[in-house]
Amino acid sequence: MATNCGSVRCAEGVLGQHRHICAFFNSPDEEYRVLRSFIKEGFERGDKACHLVDPDLREDHLRRLADAGIDVPQTMGTGQLEVRRWQESYLRGDRFDQDAMLAWIDEALQSGAASGYPLTRLVAHMEWALLDRPGVGDLVEYETRLNYLLPKYDDPVVCTYDLSKFDASVVIDIMRTHPVVIIGEVMQENPFFVPPDQLLLELRERRRSLQ
Repeated sequence: MATNCGSVRCAEGVLGQHRHICAFFNSPDEEYRVLRSFIKEGFERGDKACHLVDPDLREDHLRRLADAGIDVPQTMGTGQLEVRRWQESYLRGDRFDQDAMLAWIDEALQSGAASGYPLTRLVAHMEWALLDRPGVGDLVEYETRLNYLLPKYDDPVVCTYDLSKFDASVVIDIMRTHPVVIIGEVMQENPFFVPPDQLLLELRERRRSLQ
């Protein structure tokens, strides 16, 4: 991991060494209530905020940030707040390419540091994986492979999942790909986390069994 930029609070806890977080919520209202202090703390500390959102909900997202007391026009104008639609991140070219997205994340985190921000706090809404697009079936493998990339950085990356939309089997797999989990509005070290080497092997064996 890179330099220690101080403690980061999130969902009634303090992040430790691991900064790859899956956050499970039952509704958007719950999500914004739980993550509001984490997002606001970032602005107060001068961190960069990078949010990846459903294009249909972008204006709602900006409204909720404003309701939380964030000066959206100012922070977007300075570049401190960057709100990207899925088509500008996960679904470029109307498909999901996990290699391209891993490179995108790497570049985004490097860019934040190069611009002088202490941290980049990345929050990603993951419902793009429910769309009928090429490559979305690679979601679990992508989340697993992020665990090779993110330990290079101190930046917290929060992947949010709406429990009312994802199947239980997907939720279980996703939980195993993140060393930290927010569930029941509380953040904790994830006892179900599986190291990426082990989980990638399992995923390959699973695919072979289906052939």
